[in-house]
Amino acid sequence: MLHDPAMVPEILNVGAGPRGFLDGKILIATPAMRDERFARAVIYVCAHSSEGAMGIVVNQPAKNIKFTDLLQQLGVVDSASDLKKARSSAIRVLNGGPVESGRGFVLHTNDVFIQNSTLPIEDNICLTATLDILRTIASGEGPEQAFLALGYAGWGAGQLEQEIHANGWLHCDADPDIVFDGAADTKYDRALLKIGVTPGMLSSEAGHA
Repeated sequence: MLHDPAMVPEILNVGAGPRGFLDGKILIATPAMRDERFARAVIYVCAHSSEGAMGIVVNQPAKNIKFTDLLQQLGVVDSASDLKKARSSAIRVLNGGPVESGRGFVLHTNDVFIQNSTLPIEDNICLTATLDILRTIASGEGPEQAFLALGYAGWGAGQLEQEIHANGWLHCDADPDIVFDGAADTKYDRALLKIGVTPGMLSSEAGHA
């Protein structure tokens, strides 16, 4: 069951200090990534600091889960007919990561900002995890681009840096099209192409983007 998606305080704390060099970047899993949950994963990094990191997987659609059903489950709307179609009918639900998988996080463009709830990141992209953003979307006044992620990817202090050093991840600047569009099955290859890498090169790829 999806919980009320109030922002988890420790996630906000990760993003509260000095900005890390991976804030707003994309992580791309390599064959050296030993965690099968992140095989061919593309992750948008929402917060990175000396305390750890938090990101959202952007290329793993949640199977058999509809945005409208989740809104009804949370009591945001009573039925599908209550959902305004403008900027809401295309909202996709993704598996955002293995941590807090029963909690929802909305990654969206910055044309909607909720005071004390929205975390601005980079390149006009924000993260909000309160019911307010879901109500805004349901009313038809939501952001131009957005998706709802169930769960997130999290790393403790120094953990992500170690994984990058072990060549588990490549990284590059974020591309809003890769982050938000619905072509999940091509995002991995497109992210690699941004740094001039093809999948066939990865077995020998040892550097960082």
